[in-house]
Amino acid sequence: MASFAPLQRLVISIAVLASFVTFLDGTVVNVALPAISRELGGGITTQQWVVDAYLITLSALILLAGSVSDAYGRVLVMRIGLIAFGGASIAVAAAFDPLTLIIARAAQGAAGALLVPSSLALITATMRADVQSRAIGVWTAFTTGAQLVGPLLGGLFVDYLSWRFVFLINVIPIGITLLLLSRLRLPEHPRGITVDWWSGALCAIGLGAVVFALIEQPNLGWQSPAIWIPAVAGAALFAVFLWRQQRSASPLMPLWLFRVRDFGWGNLATFFVYAALSLNGFVVGVYLQQGAGLSATAAGLASLPMTILMILVSSRAGQWAGRWGPRIFMTVGPLLMAVGALMLLLVSTDFDYWWQVLPAMIVMGLGLSLTVAPLTAAILGAIDENHSGIASAVNNAVSRVAGLLVVAMLSTIVGGTLDLDGFHNAAWFTAMLLVIGGVVSWVGIRRNPAAPAPVDAAATGPTPH
Repeated sequence: MASFAPLQRLVISIAVLASFVTFLDGTVVNVALPAISRELGGGITTQQWVVDAYLITLSALILLAGSVSDAYGRVLVMRIGLIAFGGASIAVAAAFDPLTLIIARAAQGAAGALLVPSSLALITATMRADVQSRAIGVWTAFTTGAQLVGPLLGGLFVDYLSWRFVFLINVIPIGITLLLLSRLRLPEHPRGITVDWWSGALCAIGLGAVVFALIEQPNLGWQSPAIWIPAVAGAALFAVFLWRQQRSASPLMPLWLFRVRDFGWGNLATFFVYAALSLNGFVVGVYLQQGAGLSATAAGLASLPMTILMILVSSRAGQWAGRWGPRIFMTVGPLLMAVGALMLLLVSTDFDYWWQVLPAMIVMGLGLSLTVAPLTAAILGAIDENHSGIASAVNNAVSRVAGLLVVAMLSTIVGGTLDLDGFHNAAWFTAMLLVIGGVVSWVGIRRNPAAPAPVDAAATGPTPH
């Protein structure tokens, strides 16, 4: 970062570290799930809640957090988020039963929602033009690095120490970030922006109730009042949230954005593609340990080829999309990933990673590399610069809600148990989601290939899990 001024280097360091902990926490958890289940009990239901409790609050509150950051100041909101995330991480590590763990994970997600929008807002508020683009590029490289090291670190801690240390990884970068934040002097004052707290509550409670019903339905059945009442109430509350967005003077999610063709269709493609990625990440991380008998470290390394290929190829795919338009890449990429997902059907009781899993990870990694930058460039390129922040936040929220819902439906997808048959069911379902994502892109995306694609904008899009 030698080309940046001292203040800019400080801002970038803070933004990178603050976001790093939230992305790291999203990647380390999958390899720790079997160990958590063995120690605390609860089986696949506990594993689902460990992932989804975090995603519920993170996805439901990330839009609200952007408004709070604008209203009360990015530095203050980030400081609160860091302290809360550190405290919640310690609570997760100290959990003595599934319920305590799930509550602490929900608190982690709420704190994480404060960090991502405020960290990017620090960059966009203090830098302009080329410097801002380069700063976002640095931010992307390091947050992508969290994906690279997360599963490996998680596996090493699970195998050689305890799953509890997986969640304590965050404490050191949080401490460093708070120290750096104390050195940052920015003129921030309350701006009189109205925060729609009611919309935030409607979104969070509505999503939470629906996810509760989806996760617990295999245990209690849809006929149980404990299932259908939360399902109906949650759907109604989310419908009220959408209704409120149409009429609010300061909506958390401006619905007019979805009337812009490439933004609306691009987010629909995002939903299916990222639902597939979340399902694949969960199932591969858990099955390779519980079904194939790999160590947590080996399971963490299993999907590493996907991340490496994304780092090597995705920026070039963004350049290609700028030349030929994103539509072809947003179509071919998911279809190639679908082929990779179907290759996981080769996994058998006579397990061999090198022939049954590695080829699928390579094919999926190539498809993912062709998809991510064109997808986000198409979505953000459809919206003017004045609304790019909220457009990015909405796209992030869509990707996280997709992962939230598909993990909630896991028991139904795999058939109740994540054995070999369940793993194969998940592979079929993942491929189906990816095919739909590719078809949606082909049908819906219409940006003129001659128009320049904002490749750097891909940095603010959702990070794959």
